[in-house]
Amino acid sequence: MTSRGQSTATAPLDDGQPTTAVRYPSDGLSDNAPGDGYGAPVSLDQLHDIARRIAANVERVLVGKPEVVRIALVTLLAEGHLLLEDVPGVGKTSLAKALARSIDCTVSRVQFTPDLLPSDVTGVSIYNRQHSNFEFRPGPVFANIVVGDEINRASPKTQSALLECMEEHQVTVDSTTYELSKPFMVIATQNPVEMEGTYALPEAQRDRFTARLSIGYPDTAAELAMVDEHAGNNPLDQLKPVSDGATVQRLIETVRGLHVSPEVKQYAVEITSATRQLPEVRLGASPRATLQLVRAARAQAALSGREFVIPDDLHAVAVPVLAHRLVLTTEAHAARRSATDVVRTVLARVPVPHGSRAR
Repeated sequence: MTSRGQSTATAPLDDGQPTTAVRYPSDGLSDNAPGDGYGAPVSLDQLHDIARRIAANVERVLVGKPEVVRIALVTLLAEGHLLLEDVPGVGKTSLAKALARSIDCTVSRVQFTPDLLPSDVTGVSIYNRQHSNFEFRPGPVFANIVVGDEINRASPKTQSALLECMEEHQVTVDSTTYELSKPFMVIATQNPVEMEGTYALPEAQRDRFTARLSIGYPDTAAELAMVDEHAGNNPLDQLKPVSDGATVQRLIETVRGLHVSPEVKQYAVEITSATRQLPEVRLGASPRATLQLVRAARAQAALSGREFVIPDDLHAVAVPVLAHRLVLTTEAHAARRSATDVVRTVLARVPVPHGSRAR
């Protein structure tokens, strides 16, 4: 049995050959720093500089969308996964590819189609006649960044192949568990308009995405700049990595160490709890959403140059982190209420901790 492979493409995995270390401009990081194989956490100044260079690289492709790029970086530093949901042609796949190419690490791309099998994603065991045993052939999820294009075009059976990968960073095939490399991030795209022949993501899978983004149409000036700069060539072809996977993992370790006061933690819990008590919400945010909200707020604080989280950080990431997890009632849809409206209502109603500054 072999992987069908007609709709997957993956970067080669480590074959055990020695590699040459590559230095990136302004990294300022020691190759011999102690740690878990990736080195010690970096300073906030170094984090800000590296994140700025990654953002500038991505914005060469996605023109006029700095807020979208910021949330994508927040998701990366929060060690989460990103769902890009929007109409065709606004740059969903371009954003995913630009972020992946800005980091020198293993990258794979999966084009989800109705006939894609779970083994096409996770990998498959193949019988080796010469050695009389089964050998595992890794699938495209064995990469640092996995780009899943049009994820809702695959069957629920194939979509479920990503559940264990996204939550536990591991793959189990034939009773054997394989650890995924770090960092690990899934960037998936889907088209919410053309729904014929598609399968809506179940709540369990949407809940595993840290954030959901809708890029939207560019303004006139940004679209004109795209015509001037991108009509003659593909900007993705000119992108060069500005950091690497090991450095990004060290940035993640730095974000994990940021301080969150008990008052801010309580505020995060109250925000998610409030979504479960509104009459227009049939399914509110889960405890996993609370964890992801705090992690994303830490990343937002780090990008702002702070070693601690404030309520402003929760407000900055609440909509992309929480909105896609809410299931509204039929009455709410009839009243043209969106999940984004509900999250903003919750932020306005839940009292901010005393002595903290809110937006």
